[in-house]
Amino acid sequence: MDKFFRQRLAQLRSQKGVSARDMSLSLGQSESYINKIESGKAFPSMQAFFYICDYLNITPKDFFDSGNRNPVAIENLVNDIKTLTDSQISSIADIVKGLKR
Repeated sequence: MDKFFRQRLAQLRSQKGVSARDMSLSLGQSESYINKIESGKAFPSMQAFFYICDYLNITPKDFFDSGNRNPVAIENLVNDIKTLTDSQISSIADIVKGLKR
């Protein structure tokens, strides 16, 4: 079992604020399904992986993008930024540059 996959699933599930049991049941699986994946005792099928991504509101690409620590928050932020004026976007860019220093 790939350690990255297990850790990433646990990270994204925790960010969503849901227990492994609740996520398992929401996916229509046994209550220990997600726990088994996170502990390395099971691995989801490709179809189940797509259901997991849908449940987490992310794309499969987002799942495997380890540089994107919080894909849901970033997607929401990008969608909000798209509604801003050019001047507002410039101000946001300046704030981000300042935070990176």
